[in-house]
Formats: sequence, structure tokens, C-alpha cells
Amino acid sequence: MAHSTDTRAVADAPAVVFRGGTVLTMDEGRTVLEGADVLVVGEQIAAVGPQLDVPEGTAEIDATGGIVMPGMVDTHRHMWQTALRGYGADWTLTQYFVWNYLEHGKHFRPQDIYAGNLLSGLEALEAGVTTSVDWSHNLQTVDHAEAAVDALEEVPGRFVLAYGNIQAGPWEWATSPDFRSFVERRMKRTDMLGFQMAFDVTGDPAFPEKAAFEVARDLGAPVTTHAGVWGATNDDGIRLMHDHGFMTPETVYVHAATLSEDSYQRIAATGGHASVSAESEASCGQGYPSSWALRKYGVPISLSVDTSVWWSGDAFSAMRSTLSSDRTREHHEAHAKDETVTHIGLRAADVVGWATRGGAEALGLGDVVGSLEIGKKADVVLVKNDDSPVMFPVLNPYGHVVFQAQRGDVHTVLVNGRVVKHEHRLVDADLAKARAAVDDTIQHLRSTLGEEEWLAGMSPDIPESKVLDNPYTYTDYADSSTHHHR
Repeated sequence: MAHSTDTRAVADAPAVVFRGGTVLTMDEGRTVLEGADVLVVGEQIAAVGPQLDVPEGTAEIDATGGIVMPGMVDTHRHMWQTALRGYGADWTLTQYFVWNYLEHGKHFRPQDIYAGNLLSGLEALEAGVTTSVDWSHNLQTVDHAEAAVDALEEVPGRFVLAYGNIQAGPWEWATSPDFRSFVERRMKRTDMLGFQMAFDVTGDPAFPEKAAFEVARDLGAPVTTHAGVWGATNDDGIRLMHDHGFMTPETVYVHAATLSEDSYQRIAATGGHASVSAESEASCGQGYPSSWALRKYGVPISLSVDTSVWWSGDAFSAMRSTLSSDRTREHHEAHAKDETVTHIGLRAADVVGWATRGGAEALGLGDVVGSLEIGKKADVVLVKNDDSPVMFPVLNPYGHVVFQAQRGDVHTVLVNGRVVKHEHRLVDADLAKARAAVDDTIQHLRSTLGEEEWLAGMSPDIPESKVLDNPYTYTDYADSSTHHHR
């Protein structure tokens, strides 16, 4: 067997076994195995259990003292924006709309989409996120879309391209021959590269988005949509989708933070899934992080990081912020009634489930990934750091993943049986190429905007005249429930 410190030997081995770890299988019964092994042969999980016999030539990774878990699944990540990592730390949602769409986003060239996606894909893998939805809503031309896919295919992760274009109405870009040609040419839809259509429903009674839904139905493509976002989308959009028969079990509702009981009931009744971005919702005002409401109505939950232009790009932060905000709301609601919460409703195991199995099920990949079970594709993460005093003792493994561990503790990552990170370092990743691509994007944007405008974006003080009533610049529709009538 290859020793775990021999990264090349591990990466090239025909089989890999994780020895002696605490295994969070995330199977239906949430089985936890202490001191157990996980054997990967080729692309699949071949066995899970203690002291496994392994084929000759198997590379052994010592997981003692660590946690072996499924790869995490992110159901909503604006990957193209990673080229501007951290730029918008002090933005509100309105400032995001202004700066990232009107000031920066419209200037993104195809190579800038490529740069953001390349960096974001590597960032995800490094943090143990093995499946990411590229909520790519700045594909202004098919050339931009080609660049997005080029980057996704270059990174050895599992991705779903969610095709969108915030600069044009979905009824325009979705019905164009260029879009149809791109889908037929590039989107073969394997379990390594899936496809969704990404657009929002403003609530306009004319329902112009209907044309995009019809294209999605014709293509057999799931729709992912920002729903229940204060100042942008509301119950009217949900009602229009429902009345026209476009709410399906494949639909993913991102944020879903400012909806009525009726809307939550419609989502639950039609089998849809939600994507919660608690860091985002808490910081920029889509609404109170929605897991507490979604749980009430039985809507299946997945997690997402939204965008690295603002926040962290790892599922550890997503799990932590989700659990904290949900518990905060539970206590707050109880205190308002002069009651005390004596038993927490949401447990650490639940959010680990949302970050793994929940995400896989939301994407229709529940039979492929999301748990460590024999026959499933080997998307596996080892959380272990012998050099960190925070990584021992591991007493409550679910609690440790959510509240103690961080991306720097991700020791090894496998995607589809391929070793993409080992001994805390990405394997065969060309970071110099990603850095050069992103540096070019920053130089382009900085020179295009001018230094004054560039610096103003990081310390935003937007004049009233630049604040949009409606973030969707392709329509004049405004609803009095979320916008002021002009």
C-alpha cells in the first residue's frame, strides 16, 4: 500500500482506502461508524466498515482521529463573481445590484467569466465542496457561456451549469437560437456536468417569464430561481409559477426568505427544494435566514454559499451560519411568548445532512452522491488536521464538523474516485494560471471603471439616483409590496 504522505502514489493508485476514521455515512439512518474504513475502487465506493480487506495496490490514507464524510454539495454559487473575492464585504443587496450588475457585471468579458469560474471551482474543491451549482447569471453572450463551461470542465469537480443572464429578460435569451444551439452542443448532462436554467420571476401579472419556463420544459431542464427575496421577488411570482404548472419537484427556490404561508405550502406540495444561504440572507437582507420557516412547512433544504464577492466560499461557514441563525430565531420566537426553549429543534446532524445528502437530492443526484454507501460515486472528504489543537478530541462528530472544523482542516478530497486534494494541498491544480487569469480580470475592471469608481465600490455610498426600484434592468415592472411605484 502507498503511504498517505506519498501524494502522487495515492493519486495514481487504482483504489484508495481511508483507515480507522469516524465515518459519517449520511445514509438514510445517519449511521455513524467509529474506527471504520471506506474503500474506493475506481469511481465508486466499494465497501464501508471496520478492517476492510482491500485489493492489491490500494493506497492507504490514515484517517485515525479524523472524520470521513461525503463530499459537500452547494446548490447556489455565483462562481463568476469569485474574481472579485471579498470586494463587496460592506454591501447591501441594493448596492450589490448596482455595483455588481450595472458597474462591474456588464463589463465582464468571456475570459473574466472563465477566470471567476476557474478560481471558484478550485476554491470549492479545496474546502471539500465536491458538487457546485454555477448559478451563472451573467452569460451575456454564448461566448460567455462557452467560457464558463470551459472552466468547469478544466476543474476536476462535479458541477451544474445554471444558465442565466441578468442583463436581459429570460424570455429573450432563453428563446434565442444561440442559446438552444449552445445547450445542444455543450450540455450533454452527465453526473459530472449537469444543467439548469437560472432566472427569477418578478411577479409581473403578464408573466413574461412563461416563455423561459416553456423552453426549460422542452429541454427537460430544471429551473433554479431566487424566490422570496425582499425587494425583488415575492409571493406573486410563486403564484404565477403554480397557476401555470411550472412548480415541479426539480425546481430549486433560492433563499425563500420572505414568503407567505401559502407560498411555502405550494413549494412543499409540489415537491420543490430550497437553497438556504444563511450568511447571505443575514448580511444583505433577502429576509431572515429561511431554514426555520422551511422546516415548519416540510420543504426539503439544501445549503449554498451564494458568492465569494461577499462571504466565505465553504460549506463549514454555511452550516455554522444556518444552525446559528435558525436557533436564534427559535429562541427569539419563544421569548416573544415568554417561553423558554428547552430542547433545540435543529441539530448539527441536520445541517450536515443538508450540506451533503440534501444538496444531492435537490439536484436529482441523490442516487449518485450525498452519502457514503456502496455503489455510489466516490465523492469523499477526510476532515483531519493533526497539527491543529482544535481537531481533537472528536467527541460529537456532527457538532465537530459544524462548529469546530474549518476548510483548513480538509485533509483529503476525492471526486468521482479521483484524488483532488491530499495532505491539505490541491493535487495537480495550476494556481498560477488561475491567479494570472484573475489578475487580468481585475486589471480590466479597474481600468474600465477608473480608480475613483473602483475604490468607491468597496466603500459604498450610493447616491439616491443610482438605487434601483427594481434590480431587473430588463423590465420596468415594479410591485408596491416590494418596490416604490414611480
